Order: sequence, then C-alpha cells, then structure tokens
Amino acid sequence: MTYPNVNLHIDGKWRASHSGRTIAVLNPATEETIGTVAHADKSDLDEALAAADKGFRVWRAIAPFERAKVMRKAAALMRERADAIAPLMTMEQGKTLAEATLETMASADIIEWFAEEGKRAYGRVIPARGPGIYQLAIKEPVGPVAAFTPWNFPINQVVRKLSAALASGCSIIVKAPEETPAAPAELIRAFVDAGVPAGVVNLVYGVPSEISEYLIPHPVIRKISFTGSTIVGKQLSALAGLHMKRATMELGGHAPVIVFNDADIDAAAKIMSGAKYRNAGQVCISPTRFIVQEGVYDKFIEKFVANTKSIKVGNGLDKDSRMGSLANPRRIAAIEEMVQDAVSKGAKVATGGSRIGNKGYFFEPTVVTDVPKNARAMSEEPFGPLALVSSFAKFDDAAEEANRLPFGLASYAFTSSTKTATDIGAAIEAGMVSINSFGLALPETPFGGVKDSGYGSEGGTEAMEAYFNTKFITQTGV
Repeated sequence: MTYPNVNLHIDGKWRASHSGRTIAVLNPATEETIGTVAHADKSDLDEALAAADKGFRVWRAIAPFERAKVMRKAAALMRERADAIAPLMTMEQGKTLAEATLETMASADIIEWFAEEGKRAYGRVIPARGPGIYQLAIKEPVGPVAAFTPWNFPINQVVRKLSAALASGCSIIVKAPEETPAAPAELIRAFVDAGVPAGVVNLVYGVPSEISEYLIPHPVIRKISFTGSTIVGKQLSALAGLHMKRATMELGGHAPVIVFNDADIDAAAKIMSGAKYRNAGQVCISPTRFIVQEGVYDKFIEKFVANTKSIKVGNGLDKDSRMGSLANPRRIAAIEEMVQDAVSKGAKVATGGSRIGNKGYFFEPTVVTDVPKNARAMSEEPFGPLALVSSFAKFDDAAEEANRLPFGLASYAFTSSTKTATDIGAAIEAGMVSINSFGLALPETPFGGVKDSGYGSEGGTEAMEAYFNTKFITQTGV
C-alpha cells in the first residue's frame, strides 16, 4: 500500500503550507521514510484562525438535528473506509493492523454518540419568585476550539475532541501529530466529505510548541483540549489560564492494578496482559503497577508471565503479530533504562527486558517482579510494554501504594468480594476505576483523570460541558 504525502486542511481546502516546508514520516517497524507531512507556518495558522472564526458563525447557526445528520454521515464514511485507513495507521504508528482497524471503527461509534448527544444539550427553566417572569438557563457553544493530540492513538485522540466540538456547535483547529499524520487526515476527510461547511474543521501540523504558543493566546480561540504529558499539559494549562481560555487536560498516568487474594487469578492475568501490551503499552490508561496480595503473588506471576510470553511481536502489517513496534526510538531507550535501573535495585526480570533486533523499534513484552518503590519505573510512566509487579499484605497497603503517585487517571482491581470492591473503589484516587474487567473508554462513559493526570472529561455527557457556555436569561412581561 502506498503511503500519502499529507497536506494541511484549511478553510475547506487541502493544500501544502505556504512555505512548502515538510516533515519526514517514518515507519517505526522498518525505520524507513515513507512520506511527508506539510509543516504549517504562521501565515497558515492565521488562515486557519480566520477560517475557524468564519466557520463557527456558520456552524453554530445550524440546528443540532441537522449537525447530527452530517456527523452520522462522517461516521458511516469511517466505517466504509476502515480497511483503507487502518494500514496507514499501522505504517506510521506501528500498532497491529487489528488494533488500527478497531480504532478506526470505534471512531464511528464515538462520532455517532456525540452527534446524538448534541441534540440533547438541554437548558432549563428556573421557577421564578413572582408572576410574569421567565428564567432560562441556555447552552451556547463556547467558540472556536484548538485541539492538540498525540501519536499513540492517531484517530481516537482526535475524534473525541472533534466530535464533542462539532456536536456542541463549535468550530475547531486540530494540531495532529507529525509522527502519525495520515490517519487523522483521513478522519478529517470523512467530515469534509460528509458536508461539514468550509472553515468548521481545520487541520495543521508543525512544531508543537510553536503552534500551541501561537493558537492558545489568540483571541479567536475560546477553548483548549490537550492530550499528552503532564509536563507539557501544565505549561499549556498555565498559558490558557493566562488568557482566560477554558481547557480540558487529559494527561499522563501510571495505572495501578490491585489483585486481592480472593480474585479470579486466571481472569485477572488474561484481562490485564491483553490490556498491558495493547499498542505496545503506549496507552495512557495502560495497567502498569501490579500490586498483588501475598497469598496469590506467585500464582499471578506464573499466569501473567505465561500470557506475556505467548504474545507474538512483529510488523503490525503481519496478520500473525499481536504486538507491533514502539512508535519511536525514544521509547526503546526509556524502557531499557527503566529495566536496568529496576534490576540494579533488586528487581527480577521474569520475561523480556530487551530490544528485539536492530531494525525497527521492537521491544520484548516485559515483566519485572519484586520491584522496589525506589525504582525509577515505579514513579515515572514507562509508556511501553513494561509490567511492574510487587506484593502487599493488607488492604491499606494496597490503597496507599495505589495513591502514592501524583497521577490519578486509570486504575484496576480484582476481587470476588463485593465489600472489597466497594471499599477499593472508594479508596483509590483516580478519575476511573475498573473492577474485575477492562471497562474504560466507551463513548458514553466519562474519561479523564484527577491530580497530575489532568481535569475534565473526554467521554460521556461530561465531555460536552466544556464546549458550552451557560447563559442565564430572565424576562419579565410588560
């Protein structure tokens, strides 16, 4: 399959940047250059801002019922084109073709859910204190949105922001990842082909810091949505706050997995190994710190390691591959350093721990046991195929370790006790807690973190709120 040279999309037109500058796109499985992506400059951003301003005035005036029709058509196009889009994602990001196809198909579900939710952005009538008075609270779209997305889920990270913005009547400028530009471009193409008016949806690529520092303070932009690291998120949040811009921040995590003595160990090991090595562990909600009660510690490790060893690693386009490459060489170096550091502090490598070959960014699915708290990986998000296993004795020990870090995105627990499940669900400081399953990230459920993992939601009805202003109108008859 031929990989395209990806252009910007501004004011209804696909085009190169005014300067003609491009950025090379690499295939992480082969380390070969497979294409280019247009590099937006200031003049391109100015055109995108003007287009978004114009597009917002058009789109907000279209009834939610009609906006939903356009969005549902875009969803249908994503399903029709999934077999063509998924290989592009695999080539640029490294994940398996099965995962890329699932991500593409899931985007259609997200679009449709938000399309319908946009119809139900109800205000309310507030009872008045006297006769002849009407008091209304109505929802109005906040305005043009600037969205910044990472490379690990090229479509999924864009589609949540894009769908919520459009469903609420906002226009948007998407700054998509330069490493993985083709898949998000195809998502934008589906909306364009579905009939979204010119200027409503705009797509740019370039140097992330330069684009964010220009778009966020600009008076046209009224809402920011960012997914990425906590360090960058804090910087962008501060910039947004300086200019009184509303922001949604979906930042880093370091998800604990608490396995109690009474858990179904076979199920816990199977469910969590599948979740851990999905997208080679490059997932913000990836289970990472496995905190296992002493009575089942050895049994869990045995089962989990067996599942881990069964995972076939290879080029994502190979139909037999169950885990593809990492997305870039930075992840290889980071995981190697974390494993070496943990071992130097007394941890044991149960399986994996090394790079695979010298071509492509492949790394073995890795399990490290008896990991002490002072190991670097126990405090820094690995963002790769690295599982860290340690033991605990009592409930309070597990809860304390789960809450030890400043992160609070996803968390998991396994137990057959309703009381324990209720207690641990209440004790964990996180935006999401999944007990006895991997039940996160559905379109209709909240998705977001607390503490250093950010604020706001990218799923459920909560996701829509950040894209609306509430206006109060009181009217007295004359």
